[in-house]
Amino acid sequence: MFFDIIKRTIDIVASIILLIVFSPIIIATAIAIKITSEGSIFVEKTNSHMKRLGKNGKTFRLYKFRSMILYGDILEKTHPKYKIAYIQKHSGGSYKPKKDPRVTKVGKFIRKHSIDEMPQLINVLMGDMSIVGPRPYLKEELDEQMEKYPGTEKYVKEMQKVKPGITGYWQVEGRSDVNFDKRIEMDAFYARKKSLFFDFLIIIKTPWVMISGRGAR
Repeated sequence: MFFDIIKRTIDIVASIILLIVFSPIIIATAIAIKITSEGSIFVEKTNSHMKRLGKNGKTFRLYKFRSMILYGDILEKTHPKYKIAYIQKHSGGSYKPKKDPRVTKVGKFIRKHSIDEMPQLINVLMGDMSIVGPRPYLKEELDEQMEKYPGTEKYVKEMQKVKPGITGYWQVEGRSDVNFDKRIEMDAFYARKKSLFFDFLIIIKTPWVMISGRGAR
C-alpha cells in the first residue's frame, strides 16, 4: 500500500513537470502533424489500437500523437498497399511491422525518438498508467502472442498486477528488437520487483533511448 501511494504521488508530480518541460516539443509536434497530414493530432478515438489493457486487465483509451495516416487500423486489413504491415505484424515476434507504409514522414521521426508517446502523460494523470511500467498491450496482441509463445500466460497474469508505463524495463533494454516471449518475461520481472530504485534506474536510461532511437519502429 505504501509503495502504491508513493508511486502514485511521484506519477502525478512527474507528469505535471514533464508536461511543462516538454511543452515546446509537444506544441511543435502538434503543429507539424496538423500541417503535414490530414486528420487529428492524436490517434483517432475510434482506432482499435488505442484500446489498451491496464492493471487487472481493465481497458482504457491510450493517448498518442498520430504517426500514421488516418484509419491506419482499418487500412492494414482492407487496402492492398498497406496489407504488408498487417502481415509483418502478425508473422513476427514483436507484433510490430519492420517497415510500415502507413507511417508519415513526421510520424517516422516522432516514433524513432518516442515523441509520439508524450501524450501518455495524460493517461498517467488520469490514473490509467504510470511513468514506469510494462507495455500497455492490446488484447488481441496478448491473445495472439500467448498462442505463439506457449508458457507465457503466467507472465501476462503477473504483468497485469501493475499499471502499464510510458517507459519500462524492456523499453530501455531493446524496445522492438525484443520478441514477445522475452519482453513479457521482463515485464513480469518488473511487476514482481516493485522497486522505486528500479524505477529510477529505468528513468535515467530513458533519455538516451529516446535520443538514439535504438530499437524503434
